[in-house]
Amino acid sequence: MKHIALRSAALALAGGMALAAPAAAADENVMIVFDGSNSMWGQIDGTAKIEIARDAMDQLLGEWADNRKVGLMAYGHRRRGDCTDIETIVAPGDGTRAEILERVGGITPTGKTPLSSAVEQAATELSYTDTPATVVLISDGLESCERDPCALAETLEKGGVGFTAHVVGFGLGDADAGALSCLAENTGGQYIAAGNAEELGQAFTAVATAVSEPEPEPAPEPEPERPEVILSGPDTAPAGSVVRVGWDKTLDNRDYVTIVPAGTEAGKHGNYIRVKDRAEGKLQVPGDAGMYELRYMTDEGGEVLGTVAIELTEPEVTLSGPETALAGGTFPVEWTGAVHGRDFITIVAMGAEEGSYLNYFRVKDNSRDKLQAPAEPGLYELRYVLEEGKRTMARQTIEITEPEVTLSGPETALAGGTFPVEWTGAVHGRDFITIVAMGAEEGSYLNYFRVKDNSRDKLQAPAEPGLYELRYVLDEGKRTMARQTIEITEPEVTLSGPEEIRAGTEATIEWTGAVHGRDYITIVPVGAEEGSHGDYFRVKNDSRRKMRVPEEPGLYELRYVLDEGKRTMARHRIEVLAADAALESGASLSAPETAAPGAEIQVGWEVETDSADQRITLARGSQAIFTWLQAIRITGEPPVRITLPEEPGMYELRFLDVANQEVLARKVITVE
Repeated sequence: MKHIALRSAALALAGGMALAAPAAAADENVMIVFDGSNSMWGQIDGTAKIEIARDAMDQLLGEWADNRKVGLMAYGHRRRGDCTDIETIVAPGDGTRAEILERVGGITPTGKTPLSSAVEQAATELSYTDTPATVVLISDGLESCERDPCALAETLEKGGVGFTAHVVGFGLGDADAGALSCLAENTGGQYIAAGNAEELGQAFTAVATAVSEPEPEPAPEPEPERPEVILSGPDTAPAGSVVRVGWDKTLDNRDYVTIVPAGTEAGKHGNYIRVKDRAEGKLQVPGDAGMYELRYMTDEGGEVLGTVAIELTEPEVTLSGPETALAGGTFPVEWTGAVHGRDFITIVAMGAEEGSYLNYFRVKDNSRDKLQAPAEPGLYELRYVLEEGKRTMARQTIEITEPEVTLSGPETALAGGTFPVEWTGAVHGRDFITIVAMGAEEGSYLNYFRVKDNSRDKLQAPAEPGLYELRYVLDEGKRTMARQTIEITEPEVTLSGPEEIRAGTEATIEWTGAVHGRDYITIVPVGAEEGSHGDYFRVKNDSRRKMRVPEEPGLYELRYVLDEGKRTMARHRIEVLAADAALESGASLSAPETAAPGAEIQVGWEVETDSADQRITLARGSQAIFTWLQAIRITGEPPVRITLPEEPGMYELRFLDVANQEVLARKVITVE
């Protein structure tokens, strides 16, 4: 943020030095075009640009707004990616100041920056071809809807009756200012850049002055002599460093102290700081050695009111690192004579251009750190580079060598399961081991883990069988350093449960061949899409579990699903019957569906097989199968008589083959 503010301040300075634009007449209508694009959420000194702009709007709406028809238009504030998102929020009219300030507070940055179309639409709404009109554009970004603001400005200037556009560029860099300033320059308006909240307020004040009615010019008075300012600073300083400078008086808070080569003509400036209300400050000097001058300059007119000479000397910087390092690994670097905390140490290919860099770190206030080597072996160069001017102050040759990495795992593994992997020669903790389809492109990956400081770990196999490849991949450059073929095979999973069951009851489910503890068993309607699920449970390390079936009768399917890839490996169809349905499997029961408490009922049956111990039992509906309230052993022909409980509720008659531990029939009876 510091550099953005400095660049913006430089643009604001340039705007402040420009000639004032013609003032608008009192009968001239004005439209304020406000940037509501998504970039206005960006922050300057910890505050969103939209908030800074809202807070400063009162400074823009000076006294001039009381005797003109003023409106408010916004763009990019309602829809993403829409170059037609332009809205007149307040139509030009008398006494709109309070409404404009209120409605600006409701603008929410959202979309693109159709600033050319917005200015054109504002001019049209102001009837610019028939009456004088002024547009004030506030924007933090460039046109993003493929229109040329410079060409538009020429069209509006030629076709309008006294059309003027003033532009406030908020938080823009030097390179972007020219693309926006032509809107103002081609229509006789002002372009002023602002890099922070203070500068934005001053820019709005300047625009308000340009829009306001000019007062009658007073009789010219002789200009007073500019007072001299006494500057102080060091006689010498290392090139690229920061020096402390002082001044004995501040004439205007926007005056500035700059440093330029000795003999530079007046009005020119290099790096600078605003004097504000201080008497001293810190200034970064250029990166080239030589004779320079510190100058106190006025913001208005760029006059030099005080100078002091300073010699910039060549910094004495040393740099040392190892002669060799492994590709993709980290290695220690030490240095002395650091000039500025934002200077950086980088590694580049031998012979790379000055100012280029690969991996790097800022020196800050340290004297040693670690740097990550490139992924490709070869001859490289360590460089200490000044942040100011990007000059290389020290260098050392280093050879980056090929790591020797090994990787081993099983020849086969089950789809969706985990398997062990071991490796040697790890280069960096963020390197990773992955599994990919045989022949996959370099740098691609499926499941993976970081090697950290380990030498073994477990990797999860993909869900689809086939030939795959284990790869050890450098985090730096994504190079594969070791590989091994592995075949992923189809698991053999079985799944079983009841074929029929009453709605809302629990089914006992069993399975074999579980692949992974996070695989799950679910129940879904027959025909449900793959990967969908209803109630489910993880298989963990079990082989049997109970699951409550749905309340809605119908045909369902139990599915064993791999957690990896959500593939169904086994399925079992189950019919969910009504809650009071009779369940028959080798026998049937006949009895009334309801009876009074304590009543005696007759129970008949038919059975397909004989057994040493067959019984008819009466149980509560929630009781386990082989527990009961009454039990009658079958010794003769049907029927048998059973006395019902006195307590109302739902009970169940069961025909049990106790000898073979089977339930042959079940029938619900309600006592009421």
